[in-house]
Amino acid sequence: MNNLECMVKTIGLGKTVTTSEGRLTILKGIDLEIKTSETVAVVGASGSGKTTLLSLLAGLDTSSEGQVFLGPHELTAMNEEQRAQVRGEMVGFVFQTFQLLASLSALENVMLPGELKGDSQAQVRASELLDRVGLSHRYHHYPNQLSGGEQQRVAIARAFASSADVLFADEPTGNLDTATGMHIIDLIFDLNQEFGTTLVLVTHDQRLAERCDRAINIESGQLVESVN
Repeated sequence: MNNLECMVKTIGLGKTVTTSEGRLTILKGIDLEIKTSETVAVVGASGSGKTTLLSLLAGLDTSSEGQVFLGPHELTAMNEEQRAQVRGEMVGFVFQTFQLLASLSALENVMLPGELKGDSQAQVRASELLDRVGLSHRYHHYPNQLSGGEQQRVAIARAFASSADVLFADEPTGNLDTATGMHIIDLIFDLNQEFGTTLVLVTHDQRLAERCDRAINIESGQLVESVN
């Protein structure tokens, strides 16, 4: 894990795109600091720019202005290949739509981050994490053989298998029923505490936001408040 005090930082971050109706400002003037091992919820109405902010923080998208720092790296000074390398070394993801590879079993999906890093213990680690999320009986099942809640548990195990310094989650309970969503919330925070990962998540789920150290509110593309 990274021992820097600040894991994520933005200075004057903005994102503008060109549409058929002209220039559209999605984010403007975002100044943000997230400490190492802090858990932060990004909240706001649909279309306020939350997912775009998450994509910029993770280096999945490029900004129109401002700077993004992830650990010691300035993502906004890098090309896509360099950003991809930083993501591979430092970042884990959990998506609303799970994003599992259909042709791989649950075990193979969770092994993937370790295999990409050349980790000889990838299978051992993946097995331990699947056991940890209650899926020891699903090692060799494929995503289409799993329920939504089971697929999200596989995705969480895969995210933590990457030994990430920071985990980005985009509406991780968005496609799940209430009871399953609560179980997923517990899993994310239990594992996060265990691994000491910095967690940044976009959510409409108030229960999920309340579990975080802090919530930041995005309104019409601007950071309007940060609530501890």
